[in-house]
Amino acid sequence: MATATAPPTGGGTLKTAETSALRRYAPLLGVAIIVLYCLAPFYWMVVSAFRRPSDQFSNDIIPAPFSIQNFKDVFAGSNGFGRGLLNSLIVAGSVTILTLIIGMVAAYTLARLDFKFKNVVLAIIITTSMFPGISLVVPLLKLFVDIKWINTYQAMIVPSLSFALPLAVWNLTAFFRQMPQELEQAAMVDGCTPAQAFRKVIIPLAAPGVFTTAIITFIAAWNEFLIALSMTNKKSIQTANVIVSQFTGTTGRDQPFGSQMAAGVVVTIPLVIAVLLFQRRIVAGLTAGGVK
Repeated sequence: MATATAPPTGGGTLKTAETSALRRYAPLLGVAIIVLYCLAPFYWMVVSAFRRPSDQFSNDIIPAPFSIQNFKDVFAGSNGFGRGLLNSLIVAGSVTILTLIIGMVAAYTLARLDFKFKNVVLAIIITTSMFPGISLVVPLLKLFVDIKWINTYQAMIVPSLSFALPLAVWNLTAFFRQMPQELEQAAMVDGCTPAQAFRKVIIPLAAPGVFTTAIITFIAAWNEFLIALSMTNKKSIQTANVIVSQFTGTTGRDQPFGSQMAAGVVVTIPLVIAVLLFQRRIVAGLTAGGVK
């Protein structure tokens, strides 16, 4: 005797729709939470920068009324902040250029030449970037005092270069390895020397990886604080980050919270502009090699 089968209900269909909606919107919700978490400190810095000095400890989400007095205080002649921005640009720009020049040559050599212990060399290079900066301050300070490098640009550029080069060499080596050697061979058949093939063929094709490395290096050098603080004691040579840490306020005894937030906004603007201008190349460099 056949048994009767109960007619299907709408419960299963409803659960399926809910599951489908959850799968669709859960990743978007996760991204929104991450973006909010990352941008909240920057938003609070901007809001605090546009408050009046008398309202600097207010907890309002939107400053009322808006004021640019903090930005005026930042660029007051006694602060030396404008000179600090120029010093930061000189140091970060020099570190970035030198890192790219040395890093590309070293990375191309490691990617193309076969010799014993090449992997050991790469391991040593990346290991050097793992030393904490604080452990190197004292010996570097002693060395720079002996060779009279204190209060000079090279006292900030050389240590930053030593921190930036290992990561740059590692990234660019992996990038150059993905390029077939037939590219250089074809260029040399057409009459190029190995150096010309590298300059005219390989570097243009490696532009995404080079741009990504340049942006990462510039950001790290621009944000560097410990070395710049330790190697300089003259305001005329200090970077913007060091000068911001030495703001004294209107009386010399109060907390210059508003002007520090305004200075933070000004220091962050060049990085935001650089990322917006080169975002496509950065993404291309980060995703290069994911699909062959």
